[in-house]
Amino acid sequence: LTTLSAHSNKFNYKEAYQRLNYLYQAAHCVLAQNPENVELARFYCFSQKTIAKRLVLRQDPSVKRTLCKRCCSLLIPGVTATTRQKRNKTRFTVMRCLSCGQRKTLLNNPDYCLWADRAEAQLEQQKQKDTKNDGSQTSKPSSAPGATST
Repeated sequence: LTTLSAHSNKFNYKEAYQRLNYLYQAAHCVLAQNPENVELARFYCFSQKTIAKRLVLRQDPSVKRTLCKRCCSLLIPGVTATTRQKRNKTRFTVMRCLSCGQRKTLLNNPDYCLWADRAEAQLEQQKQKDTKNDGSQTSKPSSAPGATST
């Protein structure tokens, strides 16, 4: 019974990620067709953020960079946001939301690599998946009825 619920949760998370992806793409399409329809795109992004929070799902950093933290607007340069390049010791891109004025400063270093994109993170995630799979295999029966052994 525990294996079944863990298995169904995995599919629920897959469906949740598909829903998040759909809402993100819908917000982009709405703004591409009619740039003045910011409220509908904001509603889609707010729904996406709410679902991710409720199910405690991690979103990709590239998606998080394009959402305003204050008003949940989709930040598209020239449409819903302005972008400026800043240079002190390092380069930065400053995005300002046109709806609420919130500023988002992003590092503009071509050599910088996110933790999620590093090889160590991939290996760590793989180890976590393997340990979860090993734990779930112990509760499964060793042989299925009608299966032939070699």
